Amino acid sequence: MRSNRKIVILISIVSILSLFCSISVLAEENTLRISTTNEVKSPAFIGDYTLGLFNHISNPPLMQMDQNGKLIGLLADHYEVSSDNTQWTFYIKENQFWSDGTPVTGDDVAFSIQMYGESVPNAGWIGETLTDTVVDGNKVTFTFNKPYTNLALEFTSYSILPKHIWESIENPNEYTSTGPYVGAGPFYLDNVDLNAGKVIFKRNPSWRGTSPAYDTVEISWFKNEDAAAKALESGNMDTYWKYASSYPYAAIDSIKSSGNFDVLEKPTSGMTFLGFNLKNEPLSDISFRDAISYAINYQEMVNIATLGYGKVPNRGFIPPAMDGYTSTPAMEYNPETVKKKLETAGFKDSDGNGIVEGKDGNDVILDLLIRNAYSREAELLKEYLEKVGIGVEIRSVEDNTWFELKDNFEYDLTLTRTTPWGMLMHANWATGYFDSRRTGQGVLHTVDDPVFLELCDNILSTTDQTLLSGYAQEVQNYYADNLPGIPLYWKNDITPYNKKITGWYSNPLYGIMNEFTLTSVKPVA
Repeated sequence: MRSNRKIVILISIVSILSLFCSISVLAEENTLRISTTNEVKSPAFIGDYTLGLFNHISNPPLMQMDQNGKLIGLLADHYEVSSDNTQWTFYIKENQFWSDGTPVTGDDVAFSIQMYGESVPNAGWIGETLTDTVVDGNKVTFTFNKPYTNLALEFTSYSILPKHIWESIENPNEYTSTGPYVGAGPFYLDNVDLNAGKVIFKRNPSWRGTSPAYDTVEISWFKNEDAAAKALESGNMDTYWKYASSYPYAAIDSIKSSGNFDVLEKPTSGMTFLGFNLKNEPLSDISFRDAISYAINYQEMVNIATLGYGKVPNRGFIPPAMDGYTSTPAMEYNPETVKKKLETAGFKDSDGNGIVEGKDGNDVILDLLIRNAYSREAELLKEYLEKVGIGVEIRSVEDNTWFELKDNFEYDLTLTRTTPWGMLMHANWATGYFDSRRTGQGVLHTVDDPVFLELCDNILSTTDQTLLSGYAQEVQNYYADNLPGIPLYWKNDITPYNKKITGWYSNPLYGIMNEFTLTSVKPVA
């Protein structure tokens, strides 16, 4: 009998252990894991650039973009705009709740947009142009002192915050907390774990929309692309996401051959480009910029940077992935043309030292300011320019230093990138990067040409599609003729995802990092 009793006890223990294991596996399987190289450097919900990208999951903006690039409502159901494009009314969806159970209201929206304009440097344009805000139930009306045709697009990027939480915070842009943060999306931000290198989102208990299949979303960042790729291939991660970037091109063949992942491949408007400080000689001279445009080996750039997932760009800057694309001449590599154009423009190597002199008689040695991530392209660019007699000194700095030096115009050349949202912001078609009146960390604001500024204002003041089509062509012709920036390559973005999970949805702005994906992904039956 004792023997039988022992057997029963052992069986019971094994059963309990199996149950615990099953529960543990189930809990593990109920977490969607995303790898990235977008590092969160501070638990500042608004002030940290990367956390500001992730928090769209928990604090939805008013608008979003569907997979075809059409603007549709997110926190807002729809909007109306006055005939002169200065007054915008957003109708907030009903039956939406913050994760603490408090209803989402028009006051939350009004407070958030006004707070961004007053407290966040990147949103300075709101503070400068917003003259009135009126809340009427679920309607919020914003009045500006100038037309804003693209306001609905702008409002895809500003996460809405709960007024009852944030109104008591003195400096929202600098406020830090590891969480939890109150959110109104399908998930709320539960924890920012800088030590573990991850942010953790939990299902919003007050969410009334489509119920997510996962209780938890974990986004883990890695020091480099190789580490992020290895984490994915090992099965520890379900997908990879980096804002406005592709999965590492060098790792694509390996992830495909694993047999565990499928990939989404989409053309993008994101690119790396060479920007000029138009306040400095000789960069202010269009003849000099035009000469430089022929010094770059674009096909080699494509081969090295995209491994065949890109193409040589056009002088018009705007890629075919964007609506309103106009065909302009392709960028051309021709060192002999560079030398002829430089000589015609008055830049000659009089002393035979291999470097041309400027109009002041001094050797032309350009200060190329870059962030550390652009070192590969910078070395290539230095090689190309020195080959045609233009000296280059590379100055590599951290992001915050780049922002400061760039805004103070303390450089000659710089390498930076566009993002899909950046290409659409302001007056669309990359105007936000160049318009001297635009503020923001990623913009150059170098063009103060009245012709260009008037063109931007014309775009912002009309919704006439015929006029907009014409303006799109004008913008691209302006870029082709004046070269405020030179695109180095156009590219496709690749996103791998676990074959055992279905329901992936990608849009042109934020890829798979959107509400549709997070409420539709689920394990394959």
